[in-house]
Amino acid sequence: MKKAILGKKIGMTQIFREDGTLVPVTVLEAGPCVVTQVKTIENDGYEAVQVGFADIKEKNVNKPMKGHFEKAGVSAKRFLKEFKLETTSFSLHIMAMLFMLCDHLWGTIINGNDWLTCIGRLTFPIYAFMIVEGYFHTKDFEKYVKRLLLFAVVSEIPFNIAMGSSVFYPLHQNVLWTFLIALGLIHWNEKVKENKLWKRILVGIATIAIAYIGGIITFVDYYNAGILMVLTFYFFRGKKWWHYLGQLLCMWYINIELLGGFGYEVDLFGITQFITRQGFALLALIPIWLYRGKQGYHNKILQYGYYVFYPLHLLILGVLKFL
Repeated sequence: MKKAILGKKIGMTQIFREDGTLVPVTVLEAGPCVVTQVKTIENDGYEAVQVGFADIKEKNVNKPMKGHFEKAGVSAKRFLKEFKLETTSFSLHIMAMLFMLCDHLWGTIINGNDWLTCIGRLTFPIYAFMIVEGYFHTKDFEKYVKRLLLFAVVSEIPFNIAMGSSVFYPLHQNVLWTFLIALGLIHWNEKVKENKLWKRILVGIATIAIAYIGGIITFVDYYNAGILMVLTFYFFRGKKWWHYLGQLLCMWYINIELLGGFGYEVDLFGITQFITRQGFALLALIPIWLYRGKQGYHNKILQYGYYVFYPLHLLILGVLKFL
């Protein structure tokens, strides 16, 4: 979450530390600040909050700005500052973990509460996106893969117990194996990025084919749809309009057409519509599109905590399932 405040310098002073060191200090007057405008994607193309600080006489404000302040219901302000709303890697991870917990609670010990799994549909797209970002931001790809591989192995038995009610469950593998296959395909494409166009196209076609077939024969979580979802955020990585359109169309195809599944009949304006449960996954694009490449709060404990949470919560839910 972004934190900011507006203020003005009102002077200088000095303080003494306990050891007698003299430290110069700048004195600031912070606030009060008021919100003068909330910008939305629908109206402005992006999300932001405009904040005003320090009163000013209305006669010193032009007509457009006077109308702006009146619309906001605040007095005229001398300073205006806009703060864009954006998600960080930290906030995306926390959201994904909470969504995943909801989904797995529904799948293990709180059956029948469908709203939990509807929320849970947002989990995989966020993780798929973060896997791609992790590939481009990691300092050591080999360590990144080894870490994923380690936790894929560690998570297998907890996953089997929670989802298959058995220590041995060969027909369904945990999601980290899905990510490992996708990472291998991404790395292959990056290796040929400097080659001729025809070779890059062939590798791209082969990548899609391997994703389709490999996801089925390996029995990884989400099967071929999972690998394709990761590749969606790789092939359409960027902030241009066609990146967003590509992500939206691919997400629609993967979640609505390819996965489909259970759904609900909803009466909209007198017309009965069928909404698939998996369609809620498209809502994950909102926090994903607000991401601006910033890491946010981070330390080593958190870095490994993201990984540990997966097998740990599965093990706990698996045990509770049998109580």
